[in-house]
Amino acid sequence: MPENYVTNQTEKGSISVSEDVICVMVTAAISEIEGVAGLSNVTSNDIAEFLGLKNTPNRGIKVSSEDGLAVIDVLIMVRYGFAVTVVAKKVQERVAAAVEDMGGLKTRVNVHVTGIAFDKTDMKG
Repeated sequence: MPENYVTNQTEKGSISVSEDVICVMVTAAISEIEGVAGLSNVTSNDIAEFLGLKNTPNRGIKVSSEDGLAVIDVLIMVRYGFAVTVVAKKVQERVAAAVEDMGGLKTRVNVHVTGIAFDKTDMKG
Protein backbone atom coordinates (compact mmCIF):
# COMPACT_ATOMS: atom_id res chain seq x y z
CA MET A 1 0.00 0.00 0.00
CA PRO A 2 1.57 3.31 -1.03
CA GLU A 3 1.98 5.93 1.64
CA ASN A 4 0.40 9.33 1.25
CA TYR A 5 2.49 12.43 1.74
CA VAL A 6 1.76 16.07 2.45
CA THR A 7 4.11 18.30 0.48
CA ASN A 8 5.14 21.88 1.14
CA GLN A 9 7.02 23.84 -1.52
CA THR A 10 9.84 26.05 -0.29
CA GLU A 11 12.27 28.33 -2.09
CA LYS A 12 14.91 25.57 -1.88
CA GLY A 13 12.66 22.69 -2.98
CA SER A 14 9.89 20.66 -1.46
CA ILE A 15 9.33 18.98 1.89
CA SER A 16 7.20 15.82 1.90
CA VAL A 17 6.06 14.28 5.18
CA SER A 18 4.22 10.97 5.40
CA GLU A 19 0.67 11.11 6.77
CA ASP A 20 1.65 8.35 9.20
CA VAL A 21 4.46 10.54 10.58
CA ILE A 22 2.02 13.44 10.96
CA CYS A 23 -0.36 11.14 12.86
CA VAL A 24 2.47 10.26 15.28
CA MET A 25 3.16 13.99 15.82
CA VAL A 26 -0.55 14.63 16.42
CA THR A 27 -0.89 11.74 18.87
CA ALA A 28 2.16 12.90 20.84
CA ALA A 29 0.90 16.49 20.99
CA ILE A 30 -2.57 15.44 22.14
CA SER A 31 -1.22 13.14 24.86
CA GLU A 32 0.28 16.16 26.64
CA ILE A 33 -2.98 18.12 26.92
CA GLU A 34 -4.81 18.05 30.22
CA GLY A 35 -8.50 17.35 29.74
CA VAL A 36 -8.18 15.11 26.69
CA ALA A 37 -9.34 11.60 27.53
CA GLY A 38 -8.01 10.30 24.21
CA LEU A 39 -8.67 9.95 20.53
CA SER A 40 -12.09 8.66 19.59
CA ASN A 41 -12.46 5.15 18.24
CA VAL A 42 -15.74 5.78 16.49
CA THR A 43 -15.84 3.19 13.75
CA SER A 44 -19.58 3.40 13.08
CA ASN A 45 -20.20 7.04 13.90
CA ASP A 46 -21.62 9.18 11.10
CA ILE A 47 -19.11 11.98 11.64
CA ALA A 48 -16.16 9.57 11.32
CA GLU A 49 -17.58 8.22 8.08
CA PHE A 50 -18.22 11.74 6.79
CA LEU A 51 -14.61 12.70 7.53
CA GLY A 52 -13.28 9.54 5.93
CA LEU A 53 -11.96 8.05 9.18
CA LYS A 54 -13.85 4.77 9.07
CA ASN A 55 -11.12 2.48 7.77
CA THR A 56 -7.96 4.36 8.67
CA PRO A 57 -5.25 2.72 10.76
CA ASN A 58 -4.87 5.94 12.79
CA ARG A 59 -8.35 6.08 14.21
CA GLY A 60 -9.42 9.52 15.28
CA ILE A 61 -7.00 11.36 12.98
CA LYS A 62 -7.38 12.24 9.31
CA VAL A 63 -4.66 14.02 7.37
CA SER A 64 -5.10 15.51 3.93
CA SER A 65 -3.45 18.16 1.81
CA GLU A 66 -5.26 21.23 0.51
CA ASP A 67 -3.74 24.32 -1.12
CA GLY A 68 -0.31 23.65 0.39
CA LEU A 69 -1.71 23.08 3.88
CA ALA A 70 -1.74 19.92 5.96
CA VAL A 71 -5.41 19.68 6.93
CA ILE A 72 -5.74 17.65 10.11
CA ASP A 73 -9.07 16.46 11.49
CA VAL A 74 -8.89 15.14 15.04
CA LEU A 75 -11.69 13.37 16.92
CA ILE A 76 -11.25 13.53 20.70
CA MET A 77 -13.03 12.69 23.92
CA VAL A 78 -12.88 15.36 26.65
CA ARG A 79 -12.68 14.45 30.33
CA TYR A 80 -15.69 15.37 32.46
CA GLY A 81 -15.12 18.64 34.35
CA PHE A 82 -13.02 20.35 31.67
CA ALA A 83 -14.32 23.12 29.44
CA VAL A 84 -14.82 21.59 26.01
CA THR A 85 -13.96 24.72 24.03
CA VAL A 86 -10.82 25.39 26.08
CA VAL A 87 -9.55 21.81 25.58
CA ALA A 88 -10.40 21.88 21.87
CA LYS A 89 -8.55 25.19 21.40
CA LYS A 90 -5.49 23.77 23.18
CA VAL A 91 -5.60 20.73 20.89
CA GLN A 92 -5.76 23.02 17.85
CA GLU A 93 -2.82 25.12 19.03
CA ARG A 94 -0.58 22.24 20.13
CA VAL A 95 -1.23 20.07 17.08
CA ALA A 96 -0.57 22.99 14.72
CA ALA A 97 2.62 23.92 16.58
CA ALA A 98 3.89 20.32 16.65
CA VAL A 99 3.33 19.70 12.94
CA GLU A 100 4.65 23.11 11.91
CA ASP A 101 7.74 22.87 14.14
CA MET A 102 8.64 19.21 13.56
CA GLY A 103 7.39 18.74 10.01
CA GLY A 104 7.87 22.19 8.55
CA LEU A 105 4.30 22.16 7.22
CA LYS A 106 1.66 24.87 7.41
CA THR A 107 -1.49 23.45 8.97
CA ARG A 108 -5.20 23.81 9.51
CA VAL A 109 -6.49 21.79 12.46
CA ASN A 110 -10.16 20.87 12.86
CA VAL A 111 -11.07 19.45 16.26
CA HIS A 112 -14.22 17.35 16.62
CA VAL A 113 -15.30 16.56 20.18
CA THR A 114 -17.25 13.33 20.00
CA GLY A 115 -18.06 12.87 23.68
CA ILE A 116 -17.31 13.33 27.35
CA ALA A 117 -15.37 10.66 29.27
CA PHE A 118 -16.28 10.06 32.90
CA ASP A 119 -13.84 8.60 35.41
CA LYS A 120 -15.14 5.47 37.11
CA THR A 121 -14.66 7.17 40.48
CA ASP A 122 -17.06 9.93 39.36
CA MET A 123 -19.88 7.44 38.80
CA LYS A 124 -22.28 7.10 41.73
CA GLY A 125 -24.20 3.97 42.51
